[in-house]
Amino acid sequence: MNFETIYFEIIDEKMHVYEHESGLKAFLIPKKGYYKKYAAVGVNYGSADNAFVIPGENQVTRVPDGVAHFLEHKLFEQKDGNVMDKFSRIGSNPNAYTAFNQTVYLFSATGLFIENFKLLLDFIQNPYITSESVENEKGIIGQEIRMYQDDPRWRVFFNLLNAFYAENPVRIDIAGSIDSIGEIDREILYKCYTTFYHPSNAVILTVGDVEPEEVFGEVEKKIINKNRQGKIKRIKPGREIKPVKKYIQQKLSVSLPVFQMGFMDNKSFKSSSDLLFHEMAVKILLELILGRSTGLYNRLYEEGLINSTFDADVTIEEDFAFSVFGGESPEPEKVRDKILNYIDTVKKNLDIKDFDRARKAMYGRFVRQFNSIEKIAHSFMSTYFKNYYLFDYFSAYDKINFEYAMDVLISHFNEESMALSVIKPV
Repeated sequence: MNFETIYFEIIDEKMHVYEHESGLKAFLIPKKGYYKKYAAVGVNYGSADNAFVIPGENQVTRVPDGVAHFLEHKLFEQKDGNVMDKFSRIGSNPNAYTAFNQTVYLFSATGLFIENFKLLLDFIQNPYITSESVENEKGIIGQEIRMYQDDPRWRVFFNLLNAFYAENPVRIDIAGSIDSIGEIDREILYKCYTTFYHPSNAVILTVGDVEPEEVFGEVEKKIINKNRQGKIKRIKPGREIKPVKKYIQQKLSVSLPVFQMGFMDNKSFKSSSDLLFHEMAVKILLELILGRSTGLYNRLYEEGLINSTFDADVTIEEDFAFSVFGGESPEPEKVRDKILNYIDTVKKNLDIKDFDRARKAMYGRFVRQFNSIEKIAHSFMSTYFKNYYLFDYFSAYDKINFEYAMDVLISHFNEESMALSVIKPV
């Protein structure tokens, strides 16, 4: 069996790559001596993919919000029982998640890895969806939607996305709404499955002490569809320039206000490397401005304006991009004003030594994640469908310079692109 091996000398890691005749790629990151093993199948299909042109057709297909998440639920239900129970019987821990641009099915196990791997490949390729089971699932997912409607951390985030975007489907809850899932039927689910779950639109990843010949041999035997598929055309709205709202508020049962603020990014990316460099620059700058070792973070903490729930994150995709940060605070508006004032100061006084310190801190944190097979797998999946590998971050850290970061600091951390979402006590 032919497969490629790529060696990354800088951290003494390697990756085996196998391409199936269908166009599916399988990757194995070996971790010799590790007790736990991890495998995942990722599909380039998420909650934001609600309008598309099926390969070979000309007409746009539009589907209700929440189909990707609904389909994730349904795949675990097979004719002979629930797949979760099958995994449990052979000693593994299965899971799945739907994000904006991908759906991932995974398991971790300490024994019987190949048996679990075969099960993963089998159920992904064999949906069993009846009209009766779809109606039953609507009740289950409806309860999940209602639960998230009462979750302040979930609501504060999606409220912020609704402050950012008027049209982009990323603003819509991943599970959809009670009304939208009511429109989902068996035909819609099979149409989306056939379109997006083709092997050429998926990736397989294994991390752990396993042999590539054994893993790739199972991929070769188990992947049923050998044909290549044409490109799926995804219909996306135009890039939105500024937030539609600067402030959005909701009241829920919380003891202390919960907030998320952030900056909407309207940069257009010419290539995957352009996207990667921009993402890394924003992450480094967030560390420099709001990292736990910064003066601003410590002042906000000492003044009681934030607590240990404060955190920051960055999402940079081809069709949408933003940074977010927040947590609990008695005065979210005051936190916003202090952060904006501090960013103005940083723009005037940023020193190359401070930038290098933040870059090295981020680099060290990135290297440490290679001690965890779960973190390796999650990071790999989050980058793969952006057309770059997890290991490409190393070159990005080396090549990002102070001048580039200053340009991103000015363009991304722009008050005109900022919005604040607050959940206040009832």
